[in-house]
This record gives sequence, structure tokens and C-alpha cells, in this order.
Amino acid sequence: MRSYFPVIGALGLVLMLFGLVMAFPLAVSYFLDDGAVTAYDEALLVTVACGLLAWLTTRARRRDLRVHDGFLLVAATWIVVPVFGAMPLMLYMPALSFTDAYFEAASGLTTTGATVLTGLEYLPVSINLWRTFMHWVGGMGVIVLMVAVLPLLGIGGRQVFKAETPGPMKESGLTPRIAETAKGLWTVYALLTLACGLSLWWAGMKPWEAVIHAFSIMGLGGFSDRDASLGGFDSLPIELVTMGFALLSGVNFATHYLALVRRSPGAYLQDPEVPWFFGTLVVMITALTLYLMQFNVYADMPTTLRYVAFHAISLATSLGLATYDYTLWPMFAQICVLFLCSFAACSGSTGGGIKMMRAIILYKQSYREIVRSLHPSAVLPLRLGRQAISEGVLHAVLAFSFMYMVTIVSLTLVLAATGLDLITAFSGVVACLNNAGPGLGAVGPASNYQGLSDLQTWILSFSMILGRLEIFTLLVVMTPTFWRR
Repeated sequence: MRSYFPVIGALGLVLMLFGLVMAFPLAVSYFLDDGAVTAYDEALLVTVACGLLAWLTTRARRRDLRVHDGFLLVAATWIVVPVFGAMPLMLYMPALSFTDAYFEAASGLTTTGATVLTGLEYLPVSINLWRTFMHWVGGMGVIVLMVAVLPLLGIGGRQVFKAETPGPMKESGLTPRIAETAKGLWTVYALLTLACGLSLWWAGMKPWEAVIHAFSIMGLGGFSDRDASLGGFDSLPIELVTMGFALLSGVNFATHYLALVRRSPGAYLQDPEVPWFFGTLVVMITALTLYLMQFNVYADMPTTLRYVAFHAISLATSLGLATYDYTLWPMFAQICVLFLCSFAACSGSTGGGIKMMRAIILYKQSYREIVRSLHPSAVLPLRLGRQAISEGVLHAVLAFSFMYMVTIVSLTLVLAATGLDLITAFSGVVACLNNAGPGLGAVGPASNYQGLSDLQTWILSFSMILGRLEIFTLLVVMTPTFWRR
């Protein structure tokens, strides 16, 4: 019989670290005396105690993690950690149900940004800070952070890293040691977050508002401390800073790391996703601006460009912050900006969706099949930049894309069966699976997910976690084959 004690022990370490993370909002709450101190100290003690218990009871059977262990630990972490992330919210807001609290925490950690809370302006600073800090922690990944720590404790982290991390980082490390890779990525992440916070402060936000939104932007989460989201500030400088750092977060952090280490922008020129990422946005922003001008949605072209550019970038990167209720646009424009969150963000970024790399491969494969139909004998190798794409990678991308579409259709039908209208059901699944946040209809940017039933909320919570783990990691654990000896 396969032993899962090492996974339980590693999960205990993750919980202990996550509990210690709560010390940050606890210190802020104590410093500002905002009345939420008891919510954090109790949650911190319970989380650390549960993690310590899991670790102590399994440490005698410790061994290096294997492939099965890596997948199980990743899945278990993203399912279990939101339970503890929800505790400060439930302790401060006793009227909040466990279902809604779990949804909020899962939305935070998966960087989705879908919320069930209202009256955000009246919540303590530390509560809003905790919500967006979960974005920041989940953005680069709790597991990726842990691989910098687990090897020091005698638990190898490479299988965990490969199960968690999307894109090209799966197959080749940026540094010889996996822990050094994780530390390097987190260093870049922290530096960009600091720069984002200072820029937002310079643009007009108050210091704590800048910190809260910097965590949200760099994690591409979308939580805000205002019900009106970023529209509550009505500030062009703040919007420009947000768009700039959202674009940086939508690019592979491995590329940022290489550019920093080499002290040269050459890494961006060598990344095959970057021109497609920016090219797609330029084309979409231009097209939607011209389209909306025909309907006189805004007074002039600069205003139209301002709102189109912000929401196209926000949805494409899966940030999800909003400055305007774009559900008032013609339906074609609404679907276009929602469609962007499905593929535009680069692999290795904190964004969601299938990632630009897979979209490029799908496009190149489709084009290759068209040419083959005209020239059956032609030899047409598939390349991404200078790198040849193997048949194994191609088949994996095709399988993932198929499962992605099946998941959207299946979950949409399930939600529709619960009584939700089709637009809300479809857009809610797309927004949550792609970790984008606001959808259309009843879950658009002018409202939130508060009006959903408990069953609908749990379905979308599952959708968020499924999207954050890029579908297969969670589905692998759910198959009977996984649990066989």
C-alpha cells in the first residue's frame, strides 16, 4: 500500500508557513488598531497547530517526494489552504457562511478576484490587506515558495515544482538548484511589487491603499478595497500605473529573472510569447476602440481608448480590476474582452487561462494542417521561436485544450441546471476557470458573486482551483488509476 505520510507531513509544513504568513496582517491590525487583531491571532494559532500536528505525527516516515506525492501535495494544498485562509474572515465577520468565506479565500489564493463581499470601504485595512495578500502569496504559488524551504528540511521539491509550475519552467531550471530558481523568481516578484506600490502611492493612492492594490496587481488577482473597484479612484495616473504593472505581471517571470540576471532586455526579445502577447492586445484595443466609437458609448476617442485599453489589459492578464461597467457595452465587445482572459497571459506569469504559449502552438498546428491539405508531402516542422515542438508536447497541448473546452461546457451546463441564466453561468465559469474575476450578467463588474446559491458558489470554487492548477493536476488526483498501488 502506498504511504501518504510524507505528503501529510509536507502539507503540515505548508500550513505552518501559511499560518506564519498571517503574522503580517496581524501586525498591521495591531499597529493600526483596526479591531481585527483577535481574528488573526486565533486563526494563526489554529493554522500553525494543525500544521505542526500533521508534521509531528508523520516525520518518522519522512522520505523524498515522488511523482504521485507531488501531484497530491499540490492538489491538497490548494484545496485545504483556503479553509485556513477563510478563518480570519469568518472570525471577524461571524455572519459570513463557511461557503462564502471559502469562496473568498479560494478566490484570493487562486488570484481570481471574484468576491462575495460588499461594503469593502468599511472593512478594516488589515482585512482588505489579507484578501489581497492571499493574491500575492498565491500568485507565484505557495508550493513554489515551499520548494525553497522543503529541501532544507530533507524533503525534495523538484516534483512539487514541476506539478505546480506552468510553461517552459517545467522542463528546465533557470538555475542548477530548484530552490535557487524559486528564490530567484520570488526576488523578482518582490522587487516588482515594491515598485508597483511606490508607483501607486506616487499616482495618488494613500499608502495602505497602494500596498493593498500592489499585492492585487502583481498577483493579477483583482481584489480591491472599494466596491467600485479601481473605478472608485477615477484617476488616469492610477489606471496607467495599473496597466503597466499588469502587463509586466502578464509576462513570464522567468523572462524577468533572466533579464535581471543578464542586465539586458535581450531576454524579452528571445521570449516567443512576448510579441504575440503585446501584438494581440494592440490589435484588440484598436479594434474595440473603433467598434465602440460607432455606438457613441463614450463622448470622444481618448475616453473610449482609456476604458477599452484598461479593461482589455485587465481581462487579458486576468487581473480583473474594473473602472467601468463594461456589461453596458454591446454584447460583441463584452464577449471579446472576456475571451482575452482565456489565452492572452504568458506561461510562467501570474495570469490565468490556457496561456499564450499553448495558443501559439494551437495556431501553428492549425496552420500546418491547412498547408498539409494542399501539400501532403511537405515536411513542416513545428517551431516556437528557435525551438522545435516535439510531438509529445503538441499532443499534450491538444489534450489540455480539449479538456479546457470540455470543462467550460460541462460546468456551464451544471450551473444552468441549478437555475442560473446562461450568460451568467457561462461567463462565471470562464471568469473563474481563467482566474479573471468578474464575468457578465449577474456576476459582472458592477455586481459580484454574492447572489449565488451555496451549490453554485461551490461549483465556481471548484472551477477556480481547477483553473489555478491548469486542470490536469487536479484531474490526475481524481482518477482511480492515481490511487492504485
